[in-house]
Amino acid sequence: MEPLKDNRERPDVTTLLLRVKVGDRSAESDLIPLIYDELRAIARNHMRHERQNHTLQATVLVHEAFLQLAGDSNVEWQNRAHFFALASRAMRRILIDYARAAHAEKRPGAHEQVELESALIFTEERKVDVLALNEALERLATWDPRQSQVVEMKFFAGLSFEEIAEVLNISDRTAKRDWMMARAWLHAELTKPRE
Repeated sequence: MEPLKDNRERPDVTTLLLRVKVGDRSAESDLIPLIYDELRAIARNHMRHERQNHTLQATVLVHEAFLQLAGDSNVEWQNRAHFFALASRAMRRILIDYARAAHAEKRPGAHEQVELESALIFTEERKVDVLALNEALERLATWDPRQSQVVEMKFFAGLSFEEIAEVLNISDRTAKRDWMMARAWLHAELTKPRE
C-alpha cells in the first residue's frame, strides 16, 4: 500500500469508524494507524493509576478495548472525541473486571489500590481502592450521569474540556463546572468512613 501524500487524501476517523461498523475490513486497516498512538496514550494513562506490578499490559488493554468497540454495532459514532471517550470507558471497565477477578482470588477486603494524579486527589496518601472508585462513579452516575461521564473523559481518557463539551454537547464552562462538582463529590464519597 502506498503512503498517503497529504491529509486531504486521508479519510477522517469518524468516516473510517462508520465503515468499520458495517464490516469494511479495509477501513479497519486504515483506521488503526490513525488511532493506535492515542489509544496507547489513554491505556498508559489508565495503567498509571494501577499498581506497579499489574500483570495486564497497556497493549492488551488497547486491543481488548478496540475489539469491544469495533464489534459493537449499536454505537453511533459522533466524532473522534466520542470514539476516544468510549474507548477510555471500555478500558476502565476492562480494568475493573480484571480487579474484580483478582479480588475474588484474594481474601475478602484485599482490594487493589490505585494512585491518583494530583488533579483528582481524594486521600492524604493519594491512593484509593479501584473498586471503591468504580462504585463511587456508579453512584455518581445515578445522581448525575453527565458529571460521571465528565470524570471518565477527563481523568481516564485525558480529553480536554473542549473535547468533553463537544462529545456531551455542552459548553466548555459547563464541562469545567461538572468536573469541579464531581471531584468534590467523589472526594467526599471516598474519604467517608466505610460501614
